[in-house]
Amino acid sequence: MSPVLSIRALTKRFDPAAPPAVDAVDLDVAEGEIVALLGPSGCGKTTTLRLVAGFERADAGTITVAGRLFSEGPRRLVPPERRGLGIVFQDYALFPHLTVLENVRFGLQALPRAERTERAREALRLVGLAGYEDRRPHTLSGGQQQRVAIARSLAPAPRLLLLDEPFSNLDALLRQTTREEIRAVLKRAGMTAVLVTHDQEEALSFADRVAVMRQGRIEQVGTPEQVYYEPRTLFVAQFLGRTNLLLAEAHGTEARTPLGRVALSRPAHGHVLVALRPEHLTLDVPEPGLPAGEVVAREFKGHDITFRVRLDGAEYLVHTHNRMAFRPGDAVRVRPLEAAVVLEGQGAVPAPAG
Repeated sequence: MSPVLSIRALTKRFDPAAPPAVDAVDLDVAEGEIVALLGPSGCGKTTTLRLVAGFERADAGTITVAGRLFSEGPRRLVPPERRGLGIVFQDYALFPHLTVLENVRFGLQALPRAERTERAREALRLVGLAGYEDRRPHTLSGGQQQRVAIARSLAPAPRLLLLDEPFSNLDALLRQTTREEIRAVLKRAGMTAVLVTHDQEEALSFADRVAVMRQGRIEQVGTPEQVYYEPRTLFVAQFLGRTNLLLAEAHGTEARTPLGRVALSRPAHGHVLVALRPEHLTLDVPEPGLPAGEVVAREFKGHDITFRVRLDGAEYLVHTHNRMAFRPGDAVRVRPLEAAVVLEGQGAVPAPAG
């Protein structure tokens, strides 16, 4: 089956003298899939979304949605209003003088009035806002306003929904519950969607696949588990959460490290940089002949404990279960529970602990 969204070699420059904001990006999004574009500010994720929406003209590359060529370099640009895409903005963009029903019905002007109303009511039922039709936006919570914006985008039945930092204006608790609700809505509707976010937790929990961007390029695409547990590069390893970095001497599927011999995620040879998430390490009583460190800090969090261990001049983070009894000053062995991930070619190596 052909992807709903297909991007090939997409490139956009705002300044001829500067590096491209989007640099030869390739990405496919399958039917019913939610893909997150994740990265820091200035990495090109929002520009990529704007190019898909038709708000910007590409310098090179193609954008195809449901078999229709929307963009081909600077030569072809189908305008936003003719793309039939749903777009949810960061600020919801609801009309304050219109009711909830009127806001959702606004994008259905081409349909007969009775059909517009029924489609709008169905979209509100889908997002759990049946009974709110006559309310004004200012009487709703932030999460409810976001669901109205989603309903308005879903009502025209677009082939692709674009979400631009849609949860960033909500407080932390409401952000989590709202994104859970919206993900459930999109899955019930079988909607294909692209989410732009700088929030790692949001991308990992909301998307089926995550495309991690840096300096205009996609560094890695994969399921949330793949990009978190199997980062390809130093940037991906560090951007997606705390990690321990170790210089290692690799010999096939094992390597010699400051922690002793460790298994590797893939065969390698020579000097390599490897990563181990804090939860992929544990602490044991020291054993003769094996490297030992000292606990320098212990942070009890209820459900788990974070230890900071100094070993051979470096510090390592270790997340353990909440019954681990070691205390600051104790001698410990840091033992890997998982294979260390070999990172692709690196230059200068930063400090070992993230």
